[in-house]
Amino acid sequence: MSFPVFRILSYILGIVGTSLALPFAAALLWDGLRPALAFGVPMAAGWLAALACALAGRRGGGLQLDVRNAFMTVGGAWIAIGVFGALPLYLSGAFPSFVDAVFESVSGFTTTGATVAADVEALPHSVNLWRCQTHWLGGMGVIALAVALIPLLGVGGFRMIKAETTGPEKGKVTARITNTAKVLWAVYSGLTLLQAVLLHACGMGWFDAVCHAFSTLGTGGFSTRNASVGAFSSPAIEWICTVFMLLASVNFALYYQLLKGRVGDVFRDSELRTFVGLALGAIWVTTAVQSVGYSSLSEALRYSAFQVASIMSTTGFMTADYAGWHPSAQLVLFVLFFVGGCSGSTAGGVKVIRWTVLWKQLENEFRRILHPHGVFTMRINGLAGRGEFVPLVASFLFVYLLLVLLTSFVGTLAGLDLVTAFTGALSMVGNVGPAFGALGPTENCGALHPALKCWYAFAMLAGRLEIYTLLILLGGLFHRRVPNRRV
Repeated sequence: MSFPVFRILSYILGIVGTSLALPFAAALLWDGLRPALAFGVPMAAGWLAALACALAGRRGGGLQLDVRNAFMTVGGAWIAIGVFGALPLYLSGAFPSFVDAVFESVSGFTTTGATVAADVEALPHSVNLWRCQTHWLGGMGVIALAVALIPLLGVGGFRMIKAETTGPEKGKVTARITNTAKVLWAVYSGLTLLQAVLLHACGMGWFDAVCHAFSTLGTGGFSTRNASVGAFSSPAIEWICTVFMLLASVNFALYYQLLKGRVGDVFRDSELRTFVGLALGAIWVTTAVQSVGYSSLSEALRYSAFQVASIMSTTGFMTADYAGWHPSAQLVLFVLFFVGGCSGSTAGGVKVIRWTVLWKQLENEFRRILHPHGVFTMRINGLAGRGEFVPLVASFLFVYLLLVLLTSFVGTLAGLDLVTAFTGALSMVGNVGPAFGALGPTENCGALHPALKCWYAFAMLAGRLEIYTLLILLGGLFHRRVPNRRV
């Protein structure tokens, strides 16, 4: 691993260390000396690592990375922050096992939201704040944050952001990648602040409002309450979370287009139209099926819309135990495990754009059968000739499902039943959080075998980085001869 890679990793740890200042202040205010030290020591360590590498490389100028080092940087950074973020959880005593602390940290940064904590309300305020804050940091991406904050990373930053950002089509919304990262983080921060204010206006305390805004916009699902959002028993709070979970599932580049007044480009977006159609269709079917299980149609709509938004956005918040719903409603939610949010959003899953591409390809195949001599093209966002996406989507789905099946097999080896193992694998690889069976919405991962927790942590990281980045890093492919292109 080259020195520029180490240098960038140290800067990223410095940024994550700086973010510990907020839970450190919360620990001083509410929790006492031990939790404060648990956050203060890693915070100082992150600063020292960044300072040491900055001084060592101050004569080196810009940080240029070739393709292999860009992948190594992104993969290595996400592994490093997963372990680094576990330090305060372990040192505070909130998680007595370091494996549990790493699982919780990785689940937070990857916005999966699966937890090993049986009683989150018993955790210190600072720990709960950090858990939710990891969602927010990981949602938009720590690499994107680093590129936005450190001008030196502008050289080669686009390659790193492409390796971190979700979805098959990734581009710049501004001419400079540094400005793109700043724009995306500004929109992200603005929506987070807006939701926190709205939640507070509806009766949440500021601490709970900030934590749940972090978790919602990061589509993570960690909560400060054991019963998740349902603990507040507030239709207004539930509707706010429903709306913002869906907003967080939309490509954030489209918000920039809206701010620039390019409304037509937003409405032409094929993925957005498909996403809205799928969400509304799932809500309608679930509401119709569950209408007999609630006192009124409006109540059925409220609970159905919340759970559809929660699963489709891969947030994982709960207001109802869907394990007790009608099997047809459960099937709708199960299908959504395969869908996810939009490309370029904070949501996990396969992504709507990939299913959109496959559907359009299927339409073209039917046309070719009926008109063998016809010439057909695929249109995405109103542009023709996008057929090059098909092999990319097909190869990704193959690797994605292969990892799901492998993770299911590991789950069965660890003693899980087939339903729990398969849906748990879908949840971990898709960064959803809850599953079915023994890992359902009212359960947690605390009783899992430590080896399975470690594998699940790998699956969560692989899913967050869309598999290729982490597999390339760990697969030894860097030893092959590849073109050493600068980016």
